[in-house]
Amino acid sequence: MIQWSEKEDKHLIQWSEINTVLLDMDGTLLDLHFDNHFWLEYMPQRFAEERGISLEDARQELLSRYKQVEGTMDWYCLDYWSDKLGMDVAALKEEVDHLIAVHPQVVEFLEGVRASGRRVVLVTNAHMKSLSLKMERTQLAGHFDSIICAHDIGIPKENPKFWNKLQAEEPFDREKTLLVDDSLAVLRSAQKYGMGKLLCVHRPDTKLPDKDVEEFDAIRSFADIMP
Repeated sequence: MIQWSEKEDKHLIQWSEINTVLLDMDGTLLDLHFDNHFWLEYMPQRFAEERGISLEDARQELLSRYKQVEGTMDWYCLDYWSDKLGMDVAALKEEVDHLIAVHPQVVEFLEGVRASGRRVVLVTNAHMKSLSLKMERTQLAGHFDSIICAHDIGIPKENPKFWNKLQAEEPFDREKTLLVDDSLAVLRSAQKYGMGKLLCVHRPDTKLPDKDVEEFDAIRSFADIMP
């Protein structure tokens, strides 16, 4: 595992041992506040208006529905939610897309890694419509050698089988690959696959306190691991 220093030394990883960097999007490169606000605040508000019910009833119904499909492809699929809720969820996301924000030092990190000659790949569970909206808003797409959407692979990153399918599409040496993701379930999935270098994120949502990263090393900013 990567050695973590309480002083947050910038030499958290040995870059000489890394030739590929896999990066999550929501909560890792982008502030998770947008997604949390959308699903936990904005969607209940609009759902309550659509159904003519109280905000609290709307929130409880949506939370129950979220829980039923959490960790599956349906959870991440905007078409699924549009069909189930009878609302154009992709269009609703556009109504609050001003909240989409890139975490500090992300652009500098991406530029630094690519300049070092290493391959940089965005690997996300986000639905294609959400991915497109966020890339348009942030203009980050040009910083990646490749962008992989789990919907094209057919299973979410939480499933250990995902990584085998990813490797067939985007070959990488698992021992020389760094994965940065804010999801503990995803990190554990990659760990089971034998991914060599794993990092979590202390504060995926900048409006919330630090999360418990449990057994994983974590960064507060990509400045911590600049190549």
